[in-house]
Amino acid sequence: MPTLRALYACLSLLCALPFLAVPAHAQQQSSTYSSDELVQQGHGFFGEVSRGLALSIEKAVNQWGQPNGYILGQEGSGAFVGGLRYGDGTLYTRNAGDLKVYWQGPSLGWDFGGDGARTMILVYNLNGINDIFRRFGGISGSAYFVAGFGMTALASDNIVVVPIRSGVGVRLGANIGYLKFTPAATWNPF
Repeated sequence: MPTLRALYACLSLLCALPFLAVPAHAQQQSSTYSSDELVQQGHGFFGEVSRGLALSIEKAVNQWGQPNGYILGQEGSGAFVGGLRYGDGTLYTRNAGDLKVYWQGPSLGWDFGGDGARTMILVYNLNGINDIFRRFGGISGSAYFVAGFGMTALASDNIVVVPIRSGVGVRLGANIGYLKFTPAATWNPF
């Protein structure tokens, strides 16, 4: 989609953070990722927002344990009461390989503004790589002017995804919504 690429090109101008996605080493025996491994991947991906990244990963690991996959990508969103979010990235797993994924979703609530973000999504309880292609619902909120960092959790059945975002823009609000993961880009958030 040429228009989706144009949106991402505009967002990359807003995000002055370097993009470096290094997949996890395949020679390790464990099927999950430790906090240290996730922080190392995030340091290269997010750049200098390391303290916020480390704290977010530590909180997620304390609450849900070690993830068995993660996604590194970028996204853009905007809202005026109702909002939309679009993103793309690569899902990394130890046992099933890597997979290009896209996500989109609507939101509704007290939410205003727009942002572009680098996103690391921790994935828990993923049985098969294609199990990511579904809707994950939850409640989220954000508050930042110019730059910010945040974490939310969304669930579907027993699979939990935890987006950790480092974004730029102007955003304030709380909303309810979902993310729908797809194997191809689409403008349809439903």
